[in-house]
Amino acid sequence: MPYEIKGLNEECGVFGVFGSQEAAHMTYFGLHSLQHRGQEGAGIVSSDGIKLRQYRNRGLLSEVFANPQDLDRLEGTSAIGHVRYGTSGNNSISNVQPFLFHFHDGDVALAHNGNLTNAKSLKQKLEDEGAVFQSNSDTEILIHLIRQKQDLDFIDALKLSLNEVHGGFAFVILRKDQLIAALDPNGFRPLCIGRLSDGGYVVASETCALDMVGAEFVRDVLPGELVIIDENGLRIEHFTTDTELAICSMEYIYFARPDSIIHGVTVHNARKRMGKLLAKEQPVDCDMVIGVPNSSLSAASGFAEESGLPYEMGLIKNQYVARTFIQPTQELRERGVKMKLSAVRGVVEGKRVAIIDDSIVRGTTSMQIVRMLKEAGAKEVHMRIASPPLKFPCFYGIDISTRSELMAANYSIDEMCKMIGADSLGFLSVESLIEAIDIPDAGNAPNGGLTVAYFDGKYPTPLYDYEEGYLASLNKQHQREEKQQ
Repeated sequence: MPYEIKGLNEECGVFGVFGSQEAAHMTYFGLHSLQHRGQEGAGIVSSDGIKLRQYRNRGLLSEVFANPQDLDRLEGTSAIGHVRYGTSGNNSISNVQPFLFHFHDGDVALAHNGNLTNAKSLKQKLEDEGAVFQSNSDTEILIHLIRQKQDLDFIDALKLSLNEVHGGFAFVILRKDQLIAALDPNGFRPLCIGRLSDGGYVVASETCALDMVGAEFVRDVLPGELVIIDENGLRIEHFTTDTELAICSMEYIYFARPDSIIHGVTVHNARKRMGKLLAKEQPVDCDMVIGVPNSSLSAASGFAEESGLPYEMGLIKNQYVARTFIQPTQELRERGVKMKLSAVRGVVEGKRVAIIDDSIVRGTTSMQIVRMLKEAGAKEVHMRIASPPLKFPCFYGIDISTRSELMAANYSIDEMCKMIGADSLGFLSVESLIEAIDIPDAGNAPNGGLTVAYFDGKYPTPLYDYEEGYLASLNKQHQREEKQQ
C-alpha cells in the first residue's frame, strides 16, 4: 500500500458552478472555503460554451492564483475546481486536478474527492487494453472507462462507467455546455447543491462553500445520484439504485468545517453533542476543560457544559504555521507541533486540566500536548477523546491505509495513557458517536447512516485491491498479540 499514515490528513474538496458570469472567480471563492480539505494543490477549469480552459498548480489556492491574470484568463459561465490532499498518487503537477482531456468530439474536465478501492486492477486492465495514463491518480480511470464506450452518448457511458469503479467518490465533470456531479452508492464523501440568485447552480463538497458565494442550499446529493446541469436547468438521475447511506463519520469528527451542514446535521452541533456524551461516559475530576484548536473546540465546549466545569483557553494555535504532518522525521514533526501549539501558563499552572481532542492517530501530537501542559505547570492532565479509538484503516478517501502506525491498533487504552504521559485517558463509544451525529435522513441504514469501520473494522463495502494487504496486516497483528500473551 502506498502510504504510511502521517496524521489525519484531509482528502480533497470539489466545487462547480453553472450559469454565472463570474464562474471562475466564484469557483476561486468556493475553493477558498474548502481549503481545509487539501493544501497540496489547486486548480480550476472554465467553459465559455465553446472551449475549456485550465489553470492548476501545487500549493495553496492563494499561491496557485497569486497572479490575478491567471484567474482572469479563465473566461466563461461555468467552471469546476479542486483543492487537493493526495490520497492517491504523489504530489506532482500531473496529479493536480481538475484534469482536462481534449477529444475530437469535445473536451471534458474531471475532479474527484475520494478513493477508488479497485483502481489498481482497473488501471492494469485499461493499460493492457491500450490506455495511456497521464497521472498516477485514480481519478483519471473514469475518463478512460467512458472513452471505451464510443457507441453510447456521454451520460449513458458515464452511468455504466460509474458502476465499474468502487469505493468513495464525489465526481464533478465539466463539458462545454454541461456540469455533472456524481456520488458513490454509499455517499462516503459529502456533496451538496446550491442555487444562485441569478438562477445558476453550484455543487460543492460542503455547505460552507455555498455560504461563501451566496448560494441557497437546495439539497444534499444522495448515494447513486447523477446531477446534470445545463441550459435546461437541473435534473437528477441515478446510475444505480443499489445504495445505502454510509457517510464517513470522520467528516463530522474532524474534516468538515464546523459551520457546514451535512445531511441535515450542523457539524458544530454534532461535535458539541460528542463532547457532552463523552463527559457522561468518561467523567473527570478536574478544575477546567480546554480544547485542542481548532477541530476539538466544539467538543470541548460540550464537555465543559455537561461537566459544569469552566471552559478555558489553555492552548493557543499559531495560525501562520505550515502543516506538521508532512515533516519527514519524528524530531522535525515534534518541533512542528511546538510551532503550531503553545500552552498558556497563566491558565493551566497548578490546575488539574481535562484536555479534549477529536482523535488519536499515531499519538505524537498527544504526547507533545501533555508534555507541553505539564511543562507549563499543569498539576494533572486528563485526556479525553471525542471519538472512539482509531484502530482500522480508511480506504474511501482519507490517508489512512495501514494499521502499523495507528496507536490504538497496537496498544490498550492503559498502555496508550502511559505512553502519552496523561494522568487518565478516555474515549467516546461508537454508540454515543452515532447518537451524537443523529442523521435525520438515515432511514434504516446501519450505524445511523455512518461509516464507523475505522473503529470496529466492519466495512460497508468489499475492499477489492486493498483486501489482501489489509488481511495480511490483521494477521500480523494477531500473531504479535499472541506472542505478547
